[in-house]
Amino acid sequence: MSLRYKAAIIKPGFNPLGVQTSTVLYNLYGWGAGGSGQLGLGNAINYSSPVQVGALTTWSNLAAGNVFSIATKTDGTLWAWGAGNNGQLGQNDVVNRSSPVQVGALTAWASVASGTALSVATKTNGTLWTWGNNTSGQLGDNTTYNRSSPVQVGALTTWSKISTGQSSQVLAIKTNGTLWAWGNNSQGQLGLNDAGAYALRSSPTQVGALTTWLNVVSNNYQTMATKTDGTLWIWGFNNQGQLGLGDTVSRSSPTQVGALTTWLNVASGWYHSVAIKTDGTLWTWGQNNNGQLGLNTVLSNSSPVQIGALTTWSKISAQYYGTAVIKTDGTLWVWGSNASGQLGQGNVANRSSPVQVGASTTWISISAGITATIALG
Repeated sequence: MSLRYKAAIIKPGFNPLGVQTSTVLYNLYGWGAGGSGQLGLGNAINYSSPVQVGALTTWSNLAAGNVFSIATKTDGTLWAWGAGNNGQLGQNDVVNRSSPVQVGALTAWASVASGTALSVATKTNGTLWTWGNNTSGQLGDNTTYNRSSPVQVGALTTWSKISTGQSSQVLAIKTNGTLWAWGNNSQGQLGLNDAGAYALRSSPTQVGALTTWLNVVSNNYQTMATKTDGTLWIWGFNNQGQLGLGDTVSRSSPTQVGALTTWLNVASGWYHSVAIKTDGTLWTWGQNNNGQLGLNTVLSNSSPVQIGALTTWSKISAQYYGTAVIKTDGTLWVWGSNASGQLGQGNVANRSSPVQVGASTTWISISAGITATIALG
């Protein structure tokens, strides 16, 4: 299939003050495994190159889950597609959808996150909503009952940033800089200084007392976060050195990675971690059996190692055994496992060093799921 990447469209408009503005519009693309309809292309087919999802150019925030996806549009509406077996599509049923379907009729959705059969979202008023699988209390509603439509977590209006892992945990930061966690805690991934099958939390629990948390990401059984001072902290399972602490010892509370204060963006894969520093350099560590560290080897590392010498890395996302990164020039680069074509290279061959996806320079956002990828460009 021959694909042409559509460049960003500049749409003139006016703001309430009467000053002319421009809105950059982007297309939604999907590639990789599509067996549950998670690519949103109206079928259950795998694609090894990016394919445009519909013709709309109003997509905003993206989150690729296990075998489903959720996204917001610029009008504040929320959409979902893929597997719905646990109600994670928010349609009040457990039916799969292979094309985007709207979640309710509201136009106030702000940000989204997705994990294994679990969806999390915030609204513009700062409220937090969850739905889908709840066997470990990951919906935060103080129960373990699944929900097939959005349920509000408490009554607070101060939720800011959210992340959910593939092992049924949720981490969130409030507007006051505090960090909260709930759900599965079998490997200490909640950062609450305990671990085990009975250490789960079914409602938000504060991680320590600090008010300086900036960003947080969680994936398999590990969590990583940055603070406002630029330090990097990590905790949870560490069997492959994915905590970056020079060993394979797990931690159940936040532990600082080195002493640097220049960490900016972070992403977490299944057993590997990725981070960008303020100088635009890219660093990886952890398991490397599929080349997911991008170091042109399959040797694992338990401490951060720089990928090349470039200083133009900008946005990152990590999948099961792979990594996807956007550079400041708008190009998209991928590496690692490619069994379902999730690297977008037109084949299913693994890569152990960064390779570019097509020739487009308009990529703006990327979200890598288990074996599928969605992106705006």
